[in-house]
Amino acid sequence: MIEDLQKYYGYLFEEALLKEITDVAIAKEFKSNEVIIDIGSYITSIPLLLSGAIKILREDKEGDDLVLYYIEKGDTCAMTLSCCMGQTKSKIKAVAETDVKLLMIPKQKMSEWLSKYKSWQEFILHSYHSRLQEFIDAIDTIAFLNMDERLLKYLKDKALVNQNETISVTHQQIANDLHTSRVVISRLLKALEKQDKIELNRNQVKVLEL
Repeated sequence: MIEDLQKYYGYLFEEALLKEITDVAIAKEFKSNEVIIDIGSYITSIPLLLSGAIKILREDKEGDDLVLYYIEKGDTCAMTLSCCMGQTKSKIKAVAETDVKLLMIPKQKMSEWLSKYKSWQEFILHSYHSRLQEFIDAIDTIAFLNMDERLLKYLKDKALVNQNETISVTHQQIANDLHTSRVVISRLLKALEKQDKIELNRNQVKVLEL
């Protein structure tokens, strides 16, 4: 994993910081669909993603999820940074979209490195900016797009983070992620297929327009 750290973060961080990360970070792996961070849990470490993709979700009072955005290799999650800084419980759920490898950095290092390394400070600020933009995009998607447009955007985003135009997913899983019913999703998927935007197979969707 040291090679992955150099590959995806070496251009961002100076050698001294990379060495410190190597000394204190704990390597972890998660299988697809495993929960990495749950709502209500205290966050004690900051993740640096080395491979795979993670989806970030919010949960309503009934326990239903809504996908907000994805993070990929070379990223961290601004929500975990906020929880570490404020020592508050997590308000999001992080689930492995694909098999994931990441490094967990003790939260006390976050503030220490902010004053010690300019590259770390820039990385954290950039992460906040990127996640804020994705939050805005998520709100715009919910507020301004019709459900068929939301569905197509969801499928395209999912194909991109999986690096595969063919997505293995059930209609129910899509409905859960988009906070709607399976019947609605099935109807809209068939409509998108008739428009030659996707191709449907058993528990798979092929996105024809990326």
